[in-house]
Amino acid sequence: MQGRFHYYEGYSMKEVTFPVRVMYELGIKTLFVSNAAGGMNPKFSIGDLMIITDHINFFPEHPLRGKNFPTGPRFPDMHQTYDPLLIKMAYDIAREKRIPLQRGVYVGVQGPTFETPAEYKMYRILGGDAVGMSTVPEVIVAHHCGIRTFGVSVITDLGGFDEPVEVSHEEVQEAANKAQPFMTEIMRELIIWTAKFDYDQMASFNTNHPTEGWK
Repeated sequence: MQGRFHYYEGYSMKEVTFPVRVMYELGIKTLFVSNAAGGMNPKFSIGDLMIITDHINFFPEHPLRGKNFPTGPRFPDMHQTYDPLLIKMAYDIAREKRIPLQRGVYVGVQGPTFETPAEYKMYRILGGDAVGMSTVPEVIVAHHCGIRTFGVSVITDLGGFDEPVEVSHEEVQEAANKAQPFMTEIMRELIIWTAKFDYDQMASFNTNHPTEGWK
């Protein structure tokens, strides 16, 4: 899927996450997500790729609010939302292809403004390494559906440091475009690997969901 619906554009959470529900009904077992994000970790540089290991949800509306979909439990557990095996495979691929990687926690916020210096510092204190305006709602719904998830952020700007760094949408896009070939290489290899893997062992959780009987 190219592009996504953003909450800041005025879409509801049901609209933002609707593509994931369609993908589930089409039978996908693994979701790969990417985004552009602002880096708060002092070890990060513009253009870095950060593997998402966890997230903090700062969106004002939860994507599972309302009547529970039968794809998962009312109160889903959120441990290991980002699949550890896929993360390990990504590191193996990157090491083989000599692609430098970072890892960290992604903070999902509403937008559309970029963060103030104080907000960057707050998110960093709370445990975030990068912040952006997408991804978290889709990942929550995918996890609720039993879909394995792998996420990567392109660090397109930096914030929260002593020296203020102004950022424009054009600069963010330029940084994302430069990092895209490396991200694409990792994603391509992961997709090939998952296609070969025995999903009877890799994603058995998905088969326990009630809607499996609808297919």
